[in-house]
Amino acid sequence: MTTPDPIARLAERLGPRGFTDDPDMMAPWLTDWRGRISGRARALLSPATVEEVAAIVGIAAEARLPIVPQGGNTSMVAGATPSPDGDALLLSLRRMRAIRSLSPADNVLVAEAGAILSDVHTAAEEAGRRFPLSLAAKGSATIGGLVSTNAGGTQVMRFGAMRSLVLGLEAVLPNGAVFNGLTALRKDNRGYDLRQLLCGAEGTLGVVTAASLRLVPAAARRAVAWVGLDSAENALELLRRLEAATGESVETFEIVPADGLALVLRHIPGTRAPLAATHRWNLLIEATAPEGAADPVESLSAALAAAIEAELAEDATIAASEAQAEELWRLRESISEAERIDGLAAKHDISVAVSHMAAFMASARSEVERRFAGARVLAFGHLGDGNVHFNVRAPEGADDRAWLAAEGPAVTALVHDLVTAAGGSISAEHGIGQTKLAEFARLGDPARLGALRAIKSALDPHGIMNPGKLIPLAPVRAGS
Repeated sequence: MTTPDPIARLAERLGPRGFTDDPDMMAPWLTDWRGRISGRARALLSPATVEEVAAIVGIAAEARLPIVPQGGNTSMVAGATPSPDGDALLLSLRRMRAIRSLSPADNVLVAEAGAILSDVHTAAEEAGRRFPLSLAAKGSATIGGLVSTNAGGTQVMRFGAMRSLVLGLEAVLPNGAVFNGLTALRKDNRGYDLRQLLCGAEGTLGVVTAASLRLVPAAARRAVAWVGLDSAENALELLRRLEAATGESVETFEIVPADGLALVLRHIPGTRAPLAATHRWNLLIEATAPEGAADPVESLSAALAAAIEAELAEDATIAASEAQAEELWRLRESISEAERIDGLAAKHDISVAVSHMAAFMASARSEVERRFAGARVLAFGHLGDGNVHFNVRAPEGADDRAWLAAEGPAVTALVHDLVTAAGGSISAEHGIGQTKLAEFARLGDPARLGALRAIKSALDPHGIMNPGKLIPLAPVRAGS
């Protein structure tokens, strides 16, 4: 007897809605979001149920076929892009997008892996609750992808990254077994936490099919401010003063340098400077309050006035309406788009201790500019949780593509060396994927890398789950 062709079995099991090997149908999903890395696949599989996912993984495990899970394909590190060899099955969770349940009493929402983040926001809001994780790609990013990458965003300072907001998971493990872990228990001491292993695993330990998400009370009021100041060091002191004055109401504290704001104003139509003068640094601050709590506009206004009097800040404005608040947010969320329009850059998603970030940005910028004459550093992002996007552009007037090809790898190695020496991370919120694999192998702590490889080998002994992502191969010893 011969084993039936696994591809034919998959086609029969999924039907025409769930299976295609048409090159034109697969093409949009074979290149990463940033357009840098492309791959090939045997077929694109689009299951509609967890049972279909389990069937896919079971067939793939039996045939030793690699699987690349994919959500919204918004990975910044090509974590959901198959390799060029064409051996993999591309597993799309986009048909599994239901909100299965929502309990205001438990503050829990259960969403399938393909649910779009903005749809989760809407469902929570309609129930008088809020899911406190947001990012610029909220209109396309999926829950499964956010779980698998332990996504961050703009509210980590108060609520933590995705790992802190996942109360339970449903997933298909590499042998095809279904892990039924959606029950949202606040206390559960039954050994190793598979939920936490799957969060941030980038699809290398299984396929997340649904998640139980923690909700918080809806924000009855919010205050959004734009602040101009002279130094990043003052920004950190201002943050601590705001926390002392307003408690936990401040949940967003984003830093934007003058050149970052200038890029947005130059390239994004309809944007305008929020303050009369130009400042070396700018802050986007958001404070919220539930029903019955003190008005965040009043408390934030008073705290910022005191900061200006103490010469920590130079000027500030607070949005007088939701429309104005969205205009301020648009300035922050358009930085990456404006930078992309302006030209290519070597991008780095890094973190250090919050108390060290201001000094790190200054010293790292100085070192990069010393080593690479004319290079332009743009550091912006989540100062409140110690994560900034440290991007390096070509000298003014240079051919950015040629400059990046020649200098980009050395620039990235330098930035990663500096952040590692500072006790930080080369991947704060975007993951490792493919693009940081070599740097993770070069700079990763041997004990950490060894543990990751051991976990991967134990749960996925045949290495079929998202191969070539996150886990660097162990070095080959001489004589082996």
